[in-house]
Amino acid sequence: MSLTSLVGITLVVLSVVLLIGLFLLKDRVKASFRSIPAFTNFTKSIGTAVEQGTRVHFSLGSADVSRERTAASFVGLSALRQIAELAAASDKPPVTTSGDAVLAVLSQDNLQTAYHAAGMDEHYQADTGRVTGLTPFSYAAGTLSMIADEDVSSSFLAGGFGAEIGLLTEAIERQDTFTLAAADSLPAQALVYASAKEPLIGEELFATGAYLETGRAHMVSLYVQDALRWIIVLVLLGGAAMKLLAGLV
Repeated sequence: MSLTSLVGITLVVLSVVLLIGLFLLKDRVKASFRSIPAFTNFTKSIGTAVEQGTRVHFSLGSADVSRERTAASFVGLSALRQIAELAAASDKPPVTTSGDAVLAVLSQDNLQTAYHAAGMDEHYQADTGRVTGLTPFSYAAGTLSMIADEDVSSSFLAGGFGAEIGLLTEAIERQDTFTLAAADSLPAQALVYASAKEPLIGEELFATGAYLETGRAHMVSLYVQDALRWIIVLVLLGGAAMKLLAGLV
């Protein structure tokens, strides 16, 4: 086994141990994160949508679930369940759009679970979890008509996006509605930063679950990331110190 493989396995095992340990500590580990106003504003926009009887839109991207880029789409799915439960009382139910059939089925399942948790099973509509196109730009084109025609007042875009996300954010801006957007590619992040009202940059995308309080596991995962960062920093400093000492000797 190569040194690189051994280090990778060690980090995975250490991450699992830290996740389980911090999760079992329960209330002894308190959430303390830096402020990201985008999440607070998004939560407020949900309340506004419910009061006004407008629609909340989740866009999950067009990445195939068999690829690694789908990790970003699962971030949107984790938030969907929590937010849909809050928005279930709206006159117009939340709607999701995606460019993959499996993502659409998962979004329907999350919506149904959210309505059940809210005690409003009779209001669930299966057609609110939609496939709007099977290629990036056909997906964007199908989503554009939904944004324009279905009284959307708040949108959360999180998933495997490319340049097509610029079409979505521009259409949402024309409607003068709230947008929280994040993507997993640098070109898409650049477009999001320039055009969305509330962009998430870099790893902020993967902190969504913790900030929206979708589950304790999301909060614990952020602590594990911080712990791993400090371990890597210490290893790098230790290596640099050893090399310096070896040079002096």
